[in-house]
Amino acid sequence: MAQKPRTPHLPFLDWMRGLAAAVMLQGHTFHSFSRPDLRDQSAYVLSQFFGGIAPAIFLALTGVTYAFLMERNERRAMPMFQRWTEALKRARYLLLIAVLFRLQLWVFAWGKSDWHDLFKVDVLNLMGVAMLLFSPLALLPLAERARSAAVIGVLIACLAPVMSVVDLSWMHPFLSAYLTPSYNTFALFPWGAFIAFGIAGGTLLKACRPEHLDRFMQWGALIGFGMVLCAQYFSNLPYTLYTKSEFWLNSPGLVFGKLGIVLLVSAFAFLWSERGWGLSWSWLRQLGTASLLVYWVHIEVVYGRWFGSSKEKLDTMGCVLAAAGVMLAMLLLALAKSWLTEARLAEAARRIPPVRSATREAVAMGSAIVRRGAD
Repeated sequence: MAQKPRTPHLPFLDWMRGLAAAVMLQGHTFHSFSRPDLRDQSAYVLSQFFGGIAPAIFLALTGVTYAFLMERNERRAMPMFQRWTEALKRARYLLLIAVLFRLQLWVFAWGKSDWHDLFKVDVLNLMGVAMLLFSPLALLPLAERARSAAVIGVLIACLAPVMSVVDLSWMHPFLSAYLTPSYNTFALFPWGAFIAFGIAGGTLLKACRPEHLDRFMQWGALIGFGMVLCAQYFSNLPYTLYTKSEFWLNSPGLVFGKLGIVLLVSAFAFLWSERGWGLSWSWLRQLGTASLLVYWVHIEVVYGRWFGSSKEKLDTMGCVLAAAGVMLAMLLLALAKSWLTEARLAEAARRIPPVRSATREAVAMGSAIVRRGAD
């Protein structure tokens, strides 16, 4: 039986990660260095508004790559239990990264850090816990996985206002922080919805034939535009079904509005990357390939002790220049990571013992096929 052509490598996903990283960098820089008296002005407000889109993009892309893992293991005909354990391993990896991240921040802030900060629910904690909870989706067939993930996303978004009024006083605060919506943490409600929607979108993306990607992304843009309009309309209605609902905290309208923006950004990123403009080297794509490292390092740089004398003391132009400097430093970090990775691969290739001419030719042909598939 002829197999369906596989969806090729999708560089626009790295471009999206890079865009989210750039938006995040400027948002955190303004948040850390802007003077308090400037925080009600338009420059700061816009900075934080766009900065709030970055986590939604990162979480949705986490769901997309999680869906790719599930699809790849299913395509390899792995037993069901093994597919589940592989999904659990990915969740374990992110949870370990999250623990190490919190530990590093606490150690570097020694003397000024509260031990409770070790258990703060950061975006990495949310990724690990959500992937742990969503790992059973790996047991489902492709179509059912996409449908179930979408339903889970809708339920999480719609239940977020309910979770704000549920009494979780019987639960330890370190655990209830994962469930109760908060301005200071990334709780499962409502932020986990973006990972679930990402799994649904990534599953559909992998099921799409390469020649149909254009149409797929067009529909994504139309749906995203419709979601933004509907979210705006329903959020402005004078009545609500919930006893407690704050738009910027737990509103389903905010979730679906941000999801619509994520879909619009993905369509633009695809158009930019696949239609000639983005075929050359891109600093955004470069940032995207090292997004985890960039996130880890910039948090320490922006919020750590390194520039303590400038915290909350810069004017708008000073914050703009500081944000540009942070972006440049993180871009150089991403370039260094890429260079080191390529150097290691080249060194590993040199250590491979010589082989016969025919075998070398076969290896070269195989490498060329892999490169074409990656492109």
